[in-house]
Amino acid sequence: MSKRKCDHCHLEYDENVLINDSGKYFCCKGCQGIYHLLQDEGLDSFYKKMGENSIEPPKELHDDINKFDLDGFVKKYVKQKDGFSEISLIIDGIHCSACVWLNEKVLHKTAGVVEASINHTNNKAKVIWDNETIKLSEIIQTIRNIGYNAYPYDASMQEEQANAKRRDYYSRLLVGVFTTMNIMWIAIAQYGGYFTGMRADIKSILNFAEFILATPALFYTGGIFFKGSYYALKNRFVNMDLLVVSGALSAYLFSIYSMFSGHGEVYFESVTMIITFVFAGKYLEVLTKKKAVDTMDSFSSFVPNEVSVIRDNEKVIIGVEAVEVGDIIELRGGDKVACDGVIVSGEGSFDNSTLSGESEPVLLGLNDQILSGSICVDSVIRYKVLKPYASSTLSKIISLLEDSMDKKPYIEKLANTISGYFSSVILVLAVLTFCGWFYYTNSFESALIVAISVVVIACPCALGLATPVATLVGISKAAKKGVLFKEATFLETIAKCSTVVLDKTGTITNGTPKVVSSFIQESFDKSILYSLVCLSTHPISKGVKEFLTDEKLSFYDLDDVKTVEAKGIKALYKGKYIYAGNLVFMKENGFTCKENANSYSHLFVVYDSIEVAQFSLQDLPRDGALKTIEYMKKSGLKVIMLTGDNEQVAKKIADEVGISEYKSSLLPQEKAEYIANLRKSGEKVVMVGDGINDTLALANSEVAITLGSGTDVAVNVSDIVLINDSFEGLKTVFEISKSTFSKVKQNLAISILYNVITIPLAMAGFVIPLIAALSMSFSSLIVVGNSMRIK
Repeated sequence: MSKRKCDHCHLEYDENVLINDSGKYFCCKGCQGIYHLLQDEGLDSFYKKMGENSIEPPKELHDDINKFDLDGFVKKYVKQKDGFSEISLIIDGIHCSACVWLNEKVLHKTAGVVEASINHTNNKAKVIWDNETIKLSEIIQTIRNIGYNAYPYDASMQEEQANAKRRDYYSRLLVGVFTTMNIMWIAIAQYGGYFTGMRADIKSILNFAEFILATPALFYTGGIFFKGSYYALKNRFVNMDLLVVSGALSAYLFSIYSMFSGHGEVYFESVTMIITFVFAGKYLEVLTKKKAVDTMDSFSSFVPNEVSVIRDNEKVIIGVEAVEVGDIIELRGGDKVACDGVIVSGEGSFDNSTLSGESEPVLLGLNDQILSGSICVDSVIRYKVLKPYASSTLSKIISLLEDSMDKKPYIEKLANTISGYFSSVILVLAVLTFCGWFYYTNSFESALIVAISVVVIACPCALGLATPVATLVGISKAAKKGVLFKEATFLETIAKCSTVVLDKTGTITNGTPKVVSSFIQESFDKSILYSLVCLSTHPISKGVKEFLTDEKLSFYDLDDVKTVEAKGIKALYKGKYIYAGNLVFMKENGFTCKENANSYSHLFVVYDSIEVAQFSLQDLPRDGALKTIEYMKKSGLKVIMLTGDNEQVAKKIADEVGISEYKSSLLPQEKAEYIANLRKSGEKVVMVGDGINDTLALANSEVAITLGSGTDVAVNVSDIVLINDSFEGLKTVFEISKSTFSKVKQNLAISILYNVITIPLAMAGFVIPLIAALSMSFSSLIVVGNSMRIK
């Protein structure tokens, strides 16, 4: 059997196993897709640079590639969503936007990959694929084939990787600082000799000593810049790393020439200082970004790896992924809750600060629900699992946080586009500066030093960091305060919104109205009504259910149950219909009921065509509702309340919380139409709701916000979730959004102003390379430091 090489990876295979694609042969679809991608994007020079070399991952990568398809691995790291598979990966080796671009392009072109987005701030990628078309191992191999490595995101593993990276950066920084300090002593001696006289042989020895010290600083400390430059050139990008390498390498090569020829001065001290100062700024930047990312990872750290499960009256330790609905888990003091459940034995205090922000422990006992992410403070508790970890509260929070950084705000995309062209413009300006200075001074050395200063002082890095760092800090600080942004884009959108539309029941109010007066016919069996309201999730039904609970009524099986949204519910019991709902519901069903003249909500009950009960209920505003609405109005936002309740109830609540504009007696579709009309008139609308009846309105708004206690449907269609279930969380949403967007604009202004001022100064010859390197690092740190001021 004849053999031939794959036209992408150059590995040799039997010809019959290769894919024949118009005369080109490939060992797999991954190589075939990458080959066509590189051709389409004009990157076919990759193969010329590659020569006869082959792309073969190290042996250990081949050995472990199949593990990504094992059931245990898939169960732990892969989520199933809408028929597709989803995983969060860390892509190792990403240095710049060029790396992000290449990986995203390759993955998008790979058959079976539905979505691939990479966050340059933390190198985390979200990949969604069709498992029927491509396996995870093939996706990982595709990433490895273009020179990167990928492994599943894991908070503990990520911490180890981050620590390893910090240690590597620290050792490189130590070498840079050591060589810079020692080379400065030599430079001082040379400066002294310049004014007092120095023998040529002594000067040569000092020059050689500087060369010995500058070399490890350039190639070891500055190694990451060379690596980043290589990938930039390979993918036809110009980035910050290329600017740093161009400046430092030019000075280094010229100094070597001067050292051996005896013409001109050496600039080895400038080489070490450029590399060391810029690298120090990068090191501090890595530490600062990690601090912000730690906030996101801290949620994952609240998930225990193993739990104590009671099976067959014996306690066994199993992995959290193996827990099933119905299992009994035992908790002791200090244990973290892994899955949502209900207490079946014991009583104790629980710390819910991770979820709600409340610092005071809550006492929970028999039949009370507990949520994943909380901590058992004391006692021994046993609880029954209601949801597996994958669908528990904390898992959903972590998923929202992981997704929140995937979609970039428009202003970040704009900044990235500008910074992409920026570096190319700087190189052109540096070449023009060199030509101009050489023409007027006829000094190659002077022209080169000025050109190097132009290259080194320019800082596309600050421009590129302006948005993502501020966004990351904003999202992480919001998460600490119990506010989850599903996408980073909503930080920008919220800051631009002009109108806030609030649902009443369950949003402005507590959503649990209390019965303040009631009439029940003596001969009526209240257990029928109790059985009916137990079938409804509407707040009015819940209020009546709570009122009837104290009487210890029976629960009957009802037939032909039908719920009419925002109106009422009916059912059949022993051949007779029972209706419970508002006045409109009763009229639609042919019944005449008389409403009490007060501003309360009412529930009318008709059984066997006779009115048998009537309840008046009052729902009080949430704590902090008045202050939060006052804050929004003072911030220039128009606040509108929409409700399905009658005019009297709506007016009473609106007056209590200070809302002048409201609409009452609205059906769900009418709420949605109202919001759609607001948007047509040019208003940017934020809708806040909590129930199924709010989903249409939420879906029609610019930004949808729901409280953590809202229905699953409302949470799913919302863009922002207030997991602490506090109305005051709305204030946090607007404060952080405005603060973040403000810092983004400040960062962009700082980076643009810095470059507008410093680049002309460098071109004019007023800035030496040393000062240029310091200025460049300082500008990036100012941007990062300013982002950390978000409150």
